[in-house]
Amino acid sequence: MLNKRILKEIDYVFLLCLVFIMALGFINLWSASAAAGYPFQWKQLQWYVAGTCLMIGAMSFDYRKLSKYSLHLYIFTVIILILVMFIGKSVSGSQRWISLGFFNLQPSEPAKLLMAIVISAYFAQEEKERFGLRDLVKPTLMVALPFLLIFKQPDLGTALLILIIYGSLVLFARLKWGSFLIILGSVLCAFPLVWKLMKPYQRKRVEIFLNPDADPFGAGWHVIQSKIAVGSGQLLGKGFMKGTQAQLNFLPEVHTDFAFSIWSEEWGFAGAVVLIAAYFLFLLRCLNIAQNTRDRFGSFLVFGITAMIFWQMLINICMVLGLLPVVGIPLPLISYGGSSVITTLLGAGLIMNVRIRRSLFQG
Repeated sequence: MLNKRILKEIDYVFLLCLVFIMALGFINLWSASAAAGYPFQWKQLQWYVAGTCLMIGAMSFDYRKLSKYSLHLYIFTVIILILVMFIGKSVSGSQRWISLGFFNLQPSEPAKLLMAIVISAYFAQEEKERFGLRDLVKPTLMVALPFLLIFKQPDLGTALLILIIYGSLVLFARLKWGSFLIILGSVLCAFPLVWKLMKPYQRKRVEIFLNPDADPFGAGWHVIQSKIAVGSGQLLGKGFMKGTQAQLNFLPEVHTDFAFSIWSEEWGFAGAVVLIAAYFLFLLRCLNIAQNTRDRFGSFLVFGITAMIFWQMLINICMVLGLLPVVGIPLPLISYGGSSVITTLLGAGLIMNVRIRRSLFQG
């Protein structure tokens, strides 16, 4: 349990940023709920409370045990992703959810966190100053299986995010320059193969990203309306629940993928800056924890989770601005979704776990 000594080590700026972002998410969902005709904000509030309880639980044990059980965590990740193939709930052609009665779990969400833990444990245990290609064979194979299982659902966005988290940890582990150039060349050469493996609708998303006006009333509608919403907010926005693009149902998925669009329309450039600033202050606190952690595993773990949150934020914002294809990546703690909220708060709990114990453990 958390004792007084540990409580003194808590980063309260970190926690305030989390609470602030969740408060903005609740406000945004209140408006999105009015547009969608369903009270998403109250359901999200339940996930905030449940996630906060789990976050406290994630702060309350010796995080180094995760490294010892990394193989078990990996096997568990693979099993739940395989279960989706057999007992998963299909929605709009995608089989991504497992119904738990009171909650539809999207296993690919916690899989991101679990893989960050597993890969962090690998790099922490292999104490090398720089890693080469041979050192990456094992972790690459480990990442490949969850990637393929998630890609199969299909969920290209989350599958690619797992690869990006892995790539971030590889760079953090300090890759040899020669190995880096070979990997970079291989990735570029792999693009034609990836394009061939993509579903027709996924290819359409990329084509629309390059030219949304090619199908303005079809596949390009989402991006065009999102850009209109963001731009129409101007400096100070149209006001709470006064965003015409969202309230008049021109803007789709305002509670999930395009949550940032409705926020920017109603609160303008100033509101967008406030939200992004809150994210970056939170992420800077995370990086500070990673830098000052004495334990190698703890440092990798914090960086991996930070990368997970950062890339989700960046990809979602770029997506709604038309700077990246629409791939269904949620905006952390802002987009509606229990699996995403709980995964993010569990990750935050592990980061704080490392923070409060960094003065207690010698690396």
